[in-house]
Amino acid sequence: MATLKRLIPLAITLSSFNAFANFSQTELNEFAEKTSWSWQVIDNYHNGDKSHLANIELVNQSRVDLPKGIADWVIYTNVIRPILTKKSQGLAFQFVQGDLYKITPTVNFKGLKAGDKLTIPFEAENWASSHSDFMPRSFITQHSLTPAIFRSTDTEDSSKYIKPLNRPEQYQRYNTPRDHWEKPTSAWRYDRYSPAQEYALTEDDAKRVIIPTPNKVKYSSSSTLLTADWQISYQGSLKSEAHLLSETLDKKLKGSLKITPNNLPAQDKNLISLSIYNGDESWKPESYSLEIEKNRIEIVGADSAGVFYAIQSLLSLTPSGTQSQIELPQLSANDAPHFEWRGFMYDMSRNFHGVEITKKLIDQMAHYKLNKLHLHLTEDESWRIEIGGLPELTDLGSQRCFDLSETECMLPTRGSGPFKTSQTNGFYSKEEFIDILKYAKQRHIEVIPEVDMPGHARAAIKAMELRHNKLIKSGDKTGANAYLLSDPLDKSVYSTAQFFNDNSINVCMDSTYNFVDKVAYEFQQMYREAGLKLTNIHIGGDEVGVGSWTASPICNALYQAIDSGVKGPADLKAYFTRRAAEVLAARGLNIAAWEDGIMFDRITPFPIEQFANNKVYVNAWDNIWEWGVSDRAYRLANEGYHAILSMGTHLYFDHPQEPDPAERGLYWAARYTDVEKVFNFIPDNVYANADFTRAGEPIDNLEDLVGRALHQLNKPENIAGIQGQVWSETIRTPEQLGEMIFPRIIALAERGWHRNTVLASEQQEQARQWAKFASVLALKEYPKLEEAGVSFYLPIPGAKRIDNQVHIISQLPGLTLEYSLDNGENWQVYNKPIRLPDAIKVRSRSGKHTSRVGSFE
Repeated sequence: MATLKRLIPLAITLSSFNAFANFSQTELNEFAEKTSWSWQVIDNYHNGDKSHLANIELVNQSRVDLPKGIADWVIYTNVIRPILTKKSQGLAFQFVQGDLYKITPTVNFKGLKAGDKLTIPFEAENWASSHSDFMPRSFITQHSLTPAIFRSTDTEDSSKYIKPLNRPEQYQRYNTPRDHWEKPTSAWRYDRYSPAQEYALTEDDAKRVIIPTPNKVKYSSSSTLLTADWQISYQGSLKSEAHLLSETLDKKLKGSLKITPNNLPAQDKNLISLSIYNGDESWKPESYSLEIEKNRIEIVGADSAGVFYAIQSLLSLTPSGTQSQIELPQLSANDAPHFEWRGFMYDMSRNFHGVEITKKLIDQMAHYKLNKLHLHLTEDESWRIEIGGLPELTDLGSQRCFDLSETECMLPTRGSGPFKTSQTNGFYSKEEFIDILKYAKQRHIEVIPEVDMPGHARAAIKAMELRHNKLIKSGDKTGANAYLLSDPLDKSVYSTAQFFNDNSINVCMDSTYNFVDKVAYEFQQMYREAGLKLTNIHIGGDEVGVGSWTASPICNALYQAIDSGVKGPADLKAYFTRRAAEVLAARGLNIAAWEDGIMFDRITPFPIEQFANNKVYVNAWDNIWEWGVSDRAYRLANEGYHAILSMGTHLYFDHPQEPDPAERGLYWAARYTDVEKVFNFIPDNVYANADFTRAGEPIDNLEDLVGRALHQLNKPENIAGIQGQVWSETIRTPEQLGEMIFPRIIALAERGWHRNTVLASEQQEQARQWAKFASVLALKEYPKLEEAGVSFYLPIPGAKRIDNQVHIISQLPGLTLEYSLDNGENWQVYNKPIRLPDAIKVRSRSGKHTSRVGSFE
């Protein structure tokens, strides 16, 4: 903490020192502890879609006065939308970086006495229609004192520091153009959930369903009783798969199944046999057959992955909990995946959640037959992986606290607060990452590391500047410059989508590519220690700030060099991608990138021929329908890239799960993305998924909307697969992470494994298939998630008055539904329509988990 105190003077360089206004530490703490801070959205209709009006309200319930006039206290806060107001109520707003703002008193500040309230109106860009537009842990500090967090904001319950958004001008983004999304009501939910209700499964039927759905499965009317006296016999190369099966069944059956390689004698009855197909037919990789008979279960896979997935299908038929015997349906299944790439991207760089939740994610991915874990390890805000020889990357880059010099930690962004003790801080050590690699390998999941470059790289830039300065002081100029990523003479002016103006690696410096090579080398060593070969590495490439490098002397010199292939700033993104790819190709690595990192402009990809890598994977994400670039996946595939469908409108799990302002998540691609929307995604026809514009207008003709013909897919073999994403700007805890990922990732797995042949126009069949899947989630999968210690999202029930009775239904038939007559003090289980007064509260339950509370009036 002494370090923090030495650094705090930097916070007040723009404030005048007032010796007569100083707080003691006790007074500062009391003021923050007993002064209520709250945000309030006033009017999103104020200026079309350009800006909105809001307030900060401070209610001083302490015994400490904020003095009038200039003083040396400073407030820091995180807010998603850039604040346009410069001064309000005698207070000055100043942008720091990203979402971090400071508020300081001016000569016109009238003070805030004990017992008084201060309302600070301000204007900010665009709109604020969600609690997630405002971050927790605003804090106050003063020269030489330790920062103090406003207690009302030191919470993950956003209702404690955000006033309700109840009026249309608060929860809608604008009225010019019109925002068609309304705040959900119980009746809206009821009408949405109704079509599937008649097709809901019984609990007995749900238990017989395998998720993801097999290509072919035939059930008999008989069942098999699985007990601890069964034996597992396995082909020698399947030892790992056999032991994972044994460990799982031992827990479920309160016993210990005998397990032996198949070169040893096995019992005639009650045998589970695992083997790899060695016949003449051609089996698709990862395919399998599963036969469940009275006294024998036979699993045959095209390879070890196929055997593993057959095991997951077998385990899918088992219930949660432990019992002496498990009843299984007798069946015959032949199955293979629809896509080779069935992936999930997890961003722990914005907010770190720990090794334990990462392993739980791997467990669930494996169970639902997902096979690619894309780890987004680096960002502007933080760096989350230990790299040998470059300790500054994690010493500085993995920590956020109040240190404006950024020599001890990165700036406090994303609601992390001012202290290193924040739960959002941390990184994977080398040993932990190797352990994760081994853990994933056992479960047939490839881990693809991402180091985001040249944009989204602020943490790396600051860490290498710190390293440079240390080595310069020690006299090692050569070492200092070896991995430097920034040019101190670069005066380029830009701002990114996340409002950073110093996060672009200088692509014209040779040390940049030395850094790329060093990081790739260290990754390769970690994979080798895990007994693996690193094959694919993701280099990001997305959202580079427009204007980067335009005033870089080093880049200006590069333009003059003969044979550089670079003659101006417009060439630099392609130059970086090509040169970084060459470094990685020399190490035998394929590369992956986000789609905009591979594009000259909105419609023109870089020529695939410029890459020496064996394969170049591209995540196609930017499909906001009215923006006119939803055909990029097809353009890239036709050019020879291996496109991964990663659509923002359907596959970004950091988005809200309904259009309610209290729902967590950013909402730039779609106002909401719930599990049903993910389930109904049609990967084989991207354009068929065009449902609504961002403003909520139904899309009837996509070509008419964008005003041109849509690019058609000529090389379907280059669609590698499908991938879901969760970005963690608003996700600070493991519990929040689980609620954002589950159950949407299960629907993702269904779409990656089993081909969706139902068109959106086939509403009855769509409702039938959704009801089957939704019933299985509620009745079988949710209890298993709870048993595994994984949090998950529960939808609010729908309620509607019909014939003077209130009917309550769930989006996931089979969930327990509850209602309250006394504003949530006591809850009753709903079993049949009820005659009630005008208002009740409703919620859904699965085990110990409950949904948010809905209101019916």
